[in-house]
Amino acid sequence: LGFRIINTRGFANTTNVRFTQLVDGVDNQAPHIGAPIGNAMGPSDLDIEHVEIIPGTASALYGLNAINGLANFITKNPFTSTGITVQQKTGVNHVNDAETSAKLFSETSLRIAEKLSNRFAFKLNGTLTKGYDWIADDRTDLNATANTAVGIAGGVNNPGYDPTSGYGNESSDRKTVTLGGKQYVVARTGYYEKEVTDYHLQNIKADLGLVYKVNNQSTLTYTYRFADIDNIYQRSNRFALKNYILQQHALEFKNPIFQVRTYLTTENTGKSYNLRSAAENEDRSFKSDDVWYKDFTTGFNRALAVSGTSAQQALIAGRQFADQGRLQPGTAAFTDRLNALANVNNWDIGSALRVNDQMFHVEGQVDISKAISKDFRQSTGFDFLAGFDHRDYIIDPDGNYFVNPNPAKGNAAFTYGKTGGFLQVGKDLLDNTLRLTATLRADRNDYFNLKFNPRFTAVYSPIEEQNFRVSFQSGYRFPSIFEAFSNVNSGGVKRIGGLRILSNGVLENSYLKSSIDAFQAAVKNDFNTQGISTSAAIVKEKGLLVKNYYDYIKPEHINSFEIGYKSLFLDHNLKVDLDFYYNKYDNFIAQVEMSTPNTSNPDSVAIRLNDKNLQSRYRVWTNSRSTVYNYGGSFGLTYRLFNQFTFAGNASYAKLQRTDNNDGLEDGFNTPQWITNVSFGGDHVYKSFGFNVSYKHQSSYYSQTFLVNGTVKAYGNVDLQVNYNLVKQLNLKVGASNLLNNYYYSYLGGPLVGGLYYTTLTYSL
Repeated sequence: LGFRIINTRGFANTTNVRFTQLVDGVDNQAPHIGAPIGNAMGPSDLDIEHVEIIPGTASALYGLNAINGLANFITKNPFTSTGITVQQKTGVNHVNDAETSAKLFSETSLRIAEKLSNRFAFKLNGTLTKGYDWIADDRTDLNATANTAVGIAGGVNNPGYDPTSGYGNESSDRKTVTLGGKQYVVARTGYYEKEVTDYHLQNIKADLGLVYKVNNQSTLTYTYRFADIDNIYQRSNRFALKNYILQQHALEFKNPIFQVRTYLTTENTGKSYNLRSAAENEDRSFKSDDVWYKDFTTGFNRALAVSGTSAQQALIAGRQFADQGRLQPGTAAFTDRLNALANVNNWDIGSALRVNDQMFHVEGQVDISKAISKDFRQSTGFDFLAGFDHRDYIIDPDGNYFVNPNPAKGNAAFTYGKTGGFLQVGKDLLDNTLRLTATLRADRNDYFNLKFNPRFTAVYSPIEEQNFRVSFQSGYRFPSIFEAFSNVNSGGVKRIGGLRILSNGVLENSYLKSSIDAFQAAVKNDFNTQGISTSAAIVKEKGLLVKNYYDYIKPEHINSFEIGYKSLFLDHNLKVDLDFYYNKYDNFIAQVEMSTPNTSNPDSVAIRLNDKNLQSRYRVWTNSRSTVYNYGGSFGLTYRLFNQFTFAGNASYAKLQRTDNNDGLEDGFNTPQWITNVSFGGDHVYKSFGFNVSYKHQSSYYSQTFLVNGTVKAYGNVDLQVNYNLVKQLNLKVGASNLLNNYYYSYLGGPLVGGLYYTTLTYSL
C-alpha cells in the first residue's frame, strides 16, 4: 500500500534494479538495495509537474543500470508555481477482507512555495501517510512433493509443510527423519507472517528546495529530501522496515550551455528486521533444532505405540509433543522475544537489518554546439553533447550484512565506485525532417574493466505532427553493493557477494544445491520404496551431485532494437503512439545456492552432502549462463472529444521468446503477456464537475523469484474518480481504486490487494 513499483520491458520484481527512478535528474535509490523503495523519497503529488517515462535501455545518456527503462519525476518550479496548498486524502481499505476489518487510510500533504524576489524562490513539501497495509497470508505449500514417496500430499498435513506466507519452515528449517522404518521430511512449525509483524504503516517524507537565479540564464538549486519509512517491503525475503531513514542533499548549477549536479544520499535502516529470520529464531529460541527433532521422534513413537494409531496421526502427535512450551503469538512473552530478536544483528540467531551507507554522485553535461556558437546547429545541422559522471558508494560494515573485504581493515568503511562519460553527435538531414544521432558511452568500475555502450537513433518527421523512430543500443548493469559485497548469515545459509574478494574458494569447492536436493530425494526414495540402506543409496545416487560451474560475478549486458511511430490526426484531437522492441540479455545477475562438504576426503563428499549438518551452505551472487531473448510492443490511442471529453486506450504485449543455454538461473520474466487499459473522462462536464473512469486488465503470468515460484492469476480492475470545485480554491475528489473490490495478487509472496475508497480535499491559497 505504501509503495508503487514502476516497470517496463519485463523481468519485473519488487526491487527492480534494472529500472532507474530520478527526481529532477537525481537518482533517489536506496544505496544498499540499488533501487528506490517505491516513491518513499520521491515528490508528493502536490509538487509533481509531470513524469517522463523512457521505456527500454537508457544507459547511454543516463548511465549504467537503466537497462530496462527510466522514470524522471519533474517537480514544479517555485518561481512559477507559488502559494500554499494543503491536501487531505482519507480512505478506507480491507472492505470485506477475510483477514481483518475495514481500516482507515490517511495521507496529508502540504506544499509551500514563494518567489521572494526576481532572483530567489523556495519551496517546502511534506507528506504524512498512515494506514494498514494489505496482509500476506498465502497458505500454498511450497514443499508439496517432499513426502509423496510415503503417501503424504502437500498441505497442512504434510510434515514438511512450507506455506508461502509462513517462515521458519524453509529448506534450512527441515530435516529428513527416520520414523517407523520410513524417512520423512519434517519442518519446524514456524510462524505465519501476520504473527511476526504489524501491518500498520507510517511513511513520512519532506523536501526543501532553494533556487537562486545567478542571471537570466543560470540557476543554482539546492534540494534536501528526507524519508522515514515504517512499512513492509519485499526482496528475496520480506522485511518490516521500521524507522528506516533516507536523506539526500543535491546541488545543481544549470544554464543553456552546461550543467553540473552533485548529490549525497544516506541510508540508515533503523530498527528494521527480516520476517523470515524473526520467525525462524522465535521458534529456535524456545527449543534448538536438535532437541526439537529428538522430541518429535519421541512423540511420534509414543503415539504409534498406541494400537490403532496411523502414521499420519503419529506425525501430528509428534509435532504437538515437540511444540510443547512453544511461544504463542499475541502473548507478552512472544512479543518480548520478537523485539529482542529484532535487535540481534545476526540472522542465524536474530533478525535485525542494520545498514548504514552513503552514495555520492557528481555529473556534468555540456552542449558543445552552443559553446561554439548559439547558431551552430542551425548553420551546420550538427550538434554535439558530452557528459561525465562519477559515483561512490560508501559502506559502513556492520559485521553481518556487510564486512570490509580487506580483513586487515576490520570494520573500517570501504567504497565501491564507478566513473563514466559519453559523447553524442547529432545531424539534421533532408530539410530537417531526418535526425540521426550516435552516442558512445564508456564506464569503468573499481572491480570491472571499461565497458562501452553505443547507441544509434534515427527520427524521421515528414510533417510536424508525425514521426517515425528507430534505434539500436546496448547497456550494462554493474552489480549493486548487495550483489557485490553481501555477507549475511541467515538460517544456516551464508549469502555472499559475487566478487572474488568475497567468494574466493567457495565457488571452486562447492556442489549445486539443485543437485544436492535431487541426490537427497533419490536417497530417501531408495530407502522408503526399495529397502536400500542409506549408505548403499548414497553410493548408488552420488552421480547426481554436480560440482559448481558458475564463476565470479560480471556485469549484466543487453542489446536492444526499437522502432516506433507517433502522430496527431483530426486537428490534433487524435493521438496515435506505437512501438516495438527486441532485446537480447546475457550474464543475468542472480543467486545460486551451493554447499561445500566439510571434508578433504573425496570419498566422504557424498556422505557429507546427504546431511545438512555436515556441509557449509552458501547462496552466492553470480551470473546465469543463459542468453535470453524477448520482444514486445505497445499501441495507444487518445481522442479528445468536443474539447471536453477524453477517451484513451492502450495495450502492451511482452513475450519471452526463447532462452539459449537455459540453466534456470536467469531472472524470471515476471511480466503479463498482455496489459490493457481503457479510460474515459471529462473536464468541467457540468460547471466545475469532472470525472474519469478506467479499466485495467492483465493476463496471467508465471512468476519466478527467489522467494516463491508460481502463476499469478489474471485480473481486472475498475478505477473511478469524480471531482468538483466547491469554490475557486477548494477541490473535492471522490474515488475508488479497484472499485469492485476484487481481491488479487499482483505478485507472489505478497498480499492480496482489494479496493481503496477515498475522498481528497485540496485547498490552495
